[in-house]
Amino acid sequence: MKAAVYDPQRVKEGQLVDIGDAPRPELKDGHMLLRVLACGVCRTDLHITEGDLAALCPTIIPGHQIVGEVVEGATLDFPLGTRVGVSWMGGVDGDCWYCRNHMENLCNHPTFTGYSVNGGYAEFVSVREDFAFRLPDELEDAQVAPLLCAGIIGFRSLRVAGVKPGEKVGLFGFGSSAALAIEVLQSWKCQVYVVTRGQSHRDFATSLGATWVGEEDAVPPTLLDRAITFAPSGKVVLSALSSLRKGGVVAINAIHLDQMPAFDYDKLLWGERQIRSVANMTRDDARDFLELARKLKFRPHVTIFSLDDANKALLAVKNENDSGSVVIVP
Repeated sequence: MKAAVYDPQRVKEGQLVDIGDAPRPELKDGHMLLRVLACGVCRTDLHITEGDLAALCPTIIPGHQIVGEVVEGATLDFPLGTRVGVSWMGGVDGDCWYCRNHMENLCNHPTFTGYSVNGGYAEFVSVREDFAFRLPDELEDAQVAPLLCAGIIGFRSLRVAGVKPGEKVGLFGFGSSAALAIEVLQSWKCQVYVVTRGQSHRDFATSLGATWVGEEDAVPPTLLDRAITFAPSGKVVLSALSSLRKGGVVAINAIHLDQMPAFDYDKLLWGERQIRSVANMTRDDARDFLELARKLKFRPHVTIFSLDDANKALLAVKNENDSGSVVIVP
């Protein structure tokens, strides 16, 4: 099969992945073989291919926002030809304390799609049957792909932040995940305040109906109940923290974060303000969000690249060339 492989020994200068032939996955017990219909490109893929995250395998096929069609290993729940989605969490051990206590996102021995096992930048992918999800029929392949990480992890971030209907919520950074989160917040009648760099991102937030939009160093005109940061920057976390009311919460939606600057405890954190990290997602998060996306008729803006142009797709995310989401269609 054709695939885009992250292999530090083979990647040419100026590229992040090597595009060529790769072995088609062999079917294993408890797994299904999918023909990949679409795969969203996530900033985490950049962290992997640029070395910000330590490698777990000598080589890896990235991609963890997979829409695929079952071609082998069909089950009663997923007959041949069924369209399913696969996300970042590709499996858990099921036995550790976290799994036994409904926190499988913190499993001690997780499998990460496109990081510890091969992902969806390919024509075929092998996935665990119990970590595949039925998808809303109403959404096209390229439109549903970004929901499978950007959407789910954004939704979990709102849960971790403890957002309640009608609250004032800040989104710090405005990429694919934030653009999907704003639709959820609006359905909850929240006021949404966006702080982000880049005029195109600010225009995009405005077009989606944000209550207020400001530049990177701007301060929202009111104290916020909750804030979610989407940029891998400790400085942005402090900006969000400085915008909170007492008792407010900042949720950090990032798998990788640069150094947190020193800050004044009395001014920023005192008053029972909280900082919480968002780690992975659970299958319940995925199912609940996909059902909400169906009800709200999500139609995310996407830019499509071919598998041959996987490097261009990654650079589009890196350079923030497009508002919305980037998707590879093999």
